[in-house]
Amino acid sequence: MTTSKRRYHITTFGCQMNKADSERMAGILEDMGFDFAEDPNNADVILYNTCTIRDNAEQKVYSYLGRQAKRKHEQPDLTLVVAGCVAQQEGEALLRRVPELDLVMGPQHANRLKDLLESVFAGNQVVATEAVHIMEDITQARRDSTVTAWVNVIYGCNERCTYCVVPNVRGVEQSRTPEAIRADMEQLGQQGYKEITLLGQNIDAYGRDLPGATPEGRHLHTLTDLLYYVHDVPGIERIRFATSHPRYFTERLIKACAELPKVCEHFHIPFQSGDNELLKAMARGYTHEKYRRIIDTIRRYMPDASISADAIVGFPGETEAQFENTLKLVEDIGFDLLNTAAYSPRPGTPAALWENQLSEEVKSDRLQRLNHLVNIKAAERSQRYMGRVEEVLVEDQNSKDKTQVMGRTRGNRLTFFTGDINELKGQLVKVKITEVRAFSLTGEPIEVRQVVSV
Repeated sequence: MTTSKRRYHITTFGCQMNKADSERMAGILEDMGFDFAEDPNNADVILYNTCTIRDNAEQKVYSYLGRQAKRKHEQPDLTLVVAGCVAQQEGEALLRRVPELDLVMGPQHANRLKDLLESVFAGNQVVATEAVHIMEDITQARRDSTVTAWVNVIYGCNERCTYCVVPNVRGVEQSRTPEAIRADMEQLGQQGYKEITLLGQNIDAYGRDLPGATPEGRHLHTLTDLLYYVHDVPGIERIRFATSHPRYFTERLIKACAELPKVCEHFHIPFQSGDNELLKAMARGYTHEKYRRIIDTIRRYMPDASISADAIVGFPGETEAQFENTLKLVEDIGFDLLNTAAYSPRPGTPAALWENQLSEEVKSDRLQRLNHLVNIKAAERSQRYMGRVEEVLVEDQNSKDKTQVMGRTRGNRLTFFTGDINELKGQLVKVKITEVRAFSLTGEPIEVRQVVSV
């Protein structure tokens, strides 16, 4: 079947891992001869890369699918694909709910999209959700940015947090080799990318499934060792990593981040709750005291480091006093950014079966109160930028003001200033901050440090 003039559209829900998977699948489709369609209604292949962490994201997928399923009755050649975590969770049940679907594929099968689609084009309805070893992917991703890029370093997750469906849908931990990761980064550096975010569902666990041990008895390959190994990749100016787990976050890692100039002083470390009883019920494997020690250690090595995190309110059985422990942790630490969510029962997780579920009214009230405090603390944290000179990596034009460009500080604070995107994109600019807001800054450019692609 020829695909020379056919078009595709991908809609991505959820986390950075999903966005990275979508970029890889877009690259596969373009290698197959498909062109990208901005409007899904003009596409011949529609792919929904799904998230099952929250129920509202899952329901949105079904809403989108319903509209395209109707369209398929008028255009039988339309190919409908559901990928990602909902696909892995539901499997063949998705076909019973939406029989118009052509392909259901879990996250571990993203690299196999071409083979799976060829089976569909041969007349088959395909479900690919079996556990597999993820092979190295030689496909070129279609990147949404020409300045920043994601590089997967570990797939899957071995944690069993009682609220989380990720281990069920993304499989066990599988670390890539340091050589494969560095090769990806070297290629991106040659292509002109300036910033890399190393990605993993539980990135601090990197390497523990790889063979080898040091004379001291620790794993031969760790995230710390990986940072040292890839730090000198030519062309790459900045390195970030996410998402971290407090259970595995070490002082050795913190020390490495302080020593390596390309590693940005920004850490995303979800704490989920400030109450020890709830953390135990969540099976998180740490206490709020340990979490505080991690943050204190980061700030001892890097006093100006930005800290972001995730938190859940309304977990089953959460009392008002336990919720207030979360508020106290947020008050004491002062996060630069905190992603918040009301607990959502997910299929196949232990907590979804517990009888002590809280009402939606209680969850909504606590979420509003937490968000109010988050905004206050973020605004307070932003004040430290006023009048300072920050290095900003220019990523794109400000979509709301075409006279401005936008980029991020090393601490990941979104920053706007007047400039020509054609001249400044991909450059590091010294910017004097003149306005501060809770989650973004505005400034005046002072000096451009020309970054030449290798």
